[in-house]
Amino acid sequence: MTQRRFFLPAVLALLVAAGAPAATAQAADGGGEMYRCPGNDYKNTISAQEAQKLGCRKIDSAPITIIQTVKPRSGAAVPSVGSASSPAGSRIDPVAQRSRDSDARRILERELKTEEDRLAVLQKEFNDGQPERRGDEKNFQKYLDRVAEMRASIERKQIDTAALRREITKLPPPRTQ
Repeated sequence: MTQRRFFLPAVLALLVAAGAPAATAQAADGGGEMYRCPGNDYKNTISAQEAQKLGCRKIDSAPITIIQTVKPRSGAAVPSVGSASSPAGSRIDPVAQRSRDSDARRILERELKTEEDRLAVLQKEFNDGQPERRGDEKNFQKYLDRVAEMRASIERKQIDTAALRREITKLPPPRTQ
């Protein structure tokens, strides 16, 4: 009786070492064959007839790679984009940050001015929906197409200027010295 108690665990250990993991892995994934279907869709839960109907091809002894991701710890803070290059706990020098903010404000204000100027030119050409007809627009549909393009350009410029204004408001106010 005592020999059997020791014999059973030894046999199980030998089975596991000898290849039982491959058999259990195959049984765990359905025990079926692996098929590659159109659109790089891999399936192992379909029969040979279903695979033929779907236009799938059988994959013989092809290695399958499973990539597991690491879940972040619940207590860990998610690093921000800017902190990737600096060690944890370090801060940017306030003078350097003010300089960056003022540079960003100056660039955004310059872009805003340029976009507002372009918008003014487009609105002047648009002439409240009645732009001047050109010589090459003998066909009235060509004229209507150009008017529609102008209207779309004006709308895009208005959206761009609104976005630039939003970005400028996100920046800290300029410091007066």
